[in-house]
Amino acid sequence: MTVTLADVAARARVSPATVSRVLNGNYPVATSTRDRVLRAVNDLDYVLNGPASSLAAATSDLVGILVNDIADPFFGIMAGAAQSQIGGPGDGSGRAGGEKLAVVCNTGGSPERELTYLTLLQRQRAAAVVLTGGAVEDPAHQAAMAAKLAKLADAGTTVVFCGRPPLPDSDAVLAALAFDNRGGARALTEHLLELGHRRIGYVAGPLERTTTRHRLEGHREAMRAAGLDGDQDRLTVHGWYDRASGYDATRELLSREGEVTAVVAANDTVALGACAAIRDHGLRIPEDISVAGFDDLPFSVDAVPALTTVRLPLAEAGAQAGRLAMGKEKPPAGGILTIEAELMVRGSTAAPRG
Repeated sequence: MTVTLADVAARARVSPATVSRVLNGNYPVATSTRDRVLRAVNDLDYVLNGPASSLAAATSDLVGILVNDIADPFFGIMAGAAQSQIGGPGDGSGRAGGEKLAVVCNTGGSPERELTYLTLLQRQRAAAVVLTGGAVEDPAHQAAMAAKLAKLADAGTTVVFCGRPPLPDSDAVLAALAFDNRGGARALTEHLLELGHRRIGYVAGPLERTTTRHRLEGHREAMRAAGLDGDQDRLTVHGWYDRASGYDATRELLSREGEVTAVVAANDTVALGACAAIRDHGLRIPEDISVAGFDDLPFSVDAVPALTTVRLPLAEAGAQAGRLAMGKEKPPAGGILTIEAELMVRGSTAAPRG
């Protein structure tokens, strides 16, 4: 049965006029009311119908790029590169009618907000959607995502993943460009083991994220192969992907694990926090403790000492995702492409003191 604007109004306990104002964005509405309306839109899977939707389907020039945190260079680099490949004035494509409006949607890492943005993009008959970064590993959310992406694909929206593994049991995604987070993390830890480190602390990301799990699995594979997997839970602290979490988690590690000689951080931003905590603890890098990150963000080489990390080709992946979304490039065989990671050895890691 077709969901109407009146159904959304009833669900959100507001008038149809208020729903219209929220969806059109042409009139100020209280934040709590707006959130309630958008939640009802998402719950009911409301989209435009009738002549308006037909017109939107025929003329849509909108492309959505979903990111967890636009302030994080990891997402900003991919989003910017994807946008550079999306048709627009002066893009050099030379194609008549190729102009597209790229809109970056900042989810803040919220699964609910991710679904809400997809619903709004569906309502606008977006030409394409690019989802960047890791996914939430919650069965209910994965099922909701699969259903939402199927509706988008059925309506003619091209869906591309960038830096995100394929969604289980879903064929709605044109292409999934997945980073080899496991392989990169394994190579990074193997580097530390080769230097002679045995007590390696690990500052991980949020538990429910695919990126967190894959990087932690790669690290533990290397530790297990070296026969050093016995204390891994004690040597691991989870937090968010930001500097403050890196600082707090490293302080916790140092307070309870005095023999740690190296710290592996979930990403380069977390590694900066780890470095600050180590220095505040009166220790030197790498003379007393080695530090390593992940992603090879632009500031990594300018840190003091320069940060050992794993390079992910973020700009290249983002640009490829943009080309795929616009039909400028054919999708990879099977729709999945694993993008290799590269170990970058710099000054922040060295052999432990004898």
